[in-house]
Amino acid sequence: MYTLEFFLKGLLVGIIVSAPMGPIGVLCVQKTVNKGLALGFLSGLGAATADTFYAVLAAFGVTFITNFLSKNQMAFQVIGILVLLFLGFRMIFNNPIKQYRYYRSSSKKRGAIRDYISVFFLTISNPLTIIFFGAAFTMLGLLSDSDSVRHNLFLVAGIFSGASLWWFILTYVVNIFRKRFRLRNIFMLNRISGIIIIVLSISAVIKFFFL
Repeated sequence: MYTLEFFLKGLLVGIIVSAPMGPIGVLCVQKTVNKGLALGFLSGLGAATADTFYAVLAAFGVTFITNFLSKNQMAFQVIGILVLLFLGFRMIFNNPIKQYRYYRSSSKKRGAIRDYISVFFLTISNPLTIIFFGAAFTMLGLLSDSDSVRHNLFLVAGIFSGASLWWFILTYVVNIFRKRFRLRNIFMLNRISGIIIIVLSISAVIKFFFL
């Protein structure tokens, strides 16, 4: 199998794993509206980096780490859900005027780093992602080639490129309509986004513990 084919299939997998609009997607949309394209996209890159981390584990079969994540799956998910619930309530009750003044007075570099890291850890708190990658790789026959190291590097590069492409497209489209938002609209968007994140988090709790 040609290395280009590995890259293209990785690109497809990266888009597929990023496309569902879960809490992370809602959060990146909200950040794009509040902070602009650059910081919204960097938040999405945090998610893309976390997904790529799990893709590396699945592609190169790091059994020690995957076993650790599997054994502590519940703890990771509980922490992730609690953080999302906190963010959801914070988005509902935050004052958009204070947020706007804070974003203007704080440096963009500091905000970018903080948003990137926060979304990275939120995404990585779901170790089930590695199971998805393992199933996708097996289904597409991407781990059966003898020259696996070089091909897996192209595969991982494709996954990161695909995930990054998705987050750029999403935040770019959202940013086009951003200028139409007024402060009142941003306040409503914060509330709606917060409610969606809380609902999705509660549904994740129900699904994880009761189904």
